[in-house]
Amino acid sequence: MAIYITSDCINCGACEPECPNTAIYEAGATWELAGTTYADSTSPGGFGGEFFSPEFYYIVPDKCTECKGFHDEPQCAAVCPVDCCLPDPNNVETEEQLLKKKDYLDGIDTIRLRN
Repeated sequence: MAIYITSDCINCGACEPECPNTAIYEAGATWELAGTTYADSTSPGGFGGEFFSPEFYYIVPDKCTECKGFHDEPQCAAVCPVDCCLPDPNNVETEEQLLKKKDYLDGIDTIRLRN
């Protein structure tokens, strides 16, 4: 499952640079996937939901792989000083699905680097 950031977030920003998929964004910031910029919780992968936050950091579920293929544990949760990066029960995925998502995101990055 993807990770989400609870409203207990203190906006310290420790999590953002730790994400290998650039899935974590500052409160109210727009986010990008496959060259398209989004300004809210519109989710091209169909997750939908309320992950976008104008008040605290948030994680885009379409980009979160729980650090599978990079680290043994989600790095956002490992560095969070208030333990507000938690598994999202609304976005349950198997390890196989998370690794497939990682491969997809890697493919997007590879195409972008070629262009």
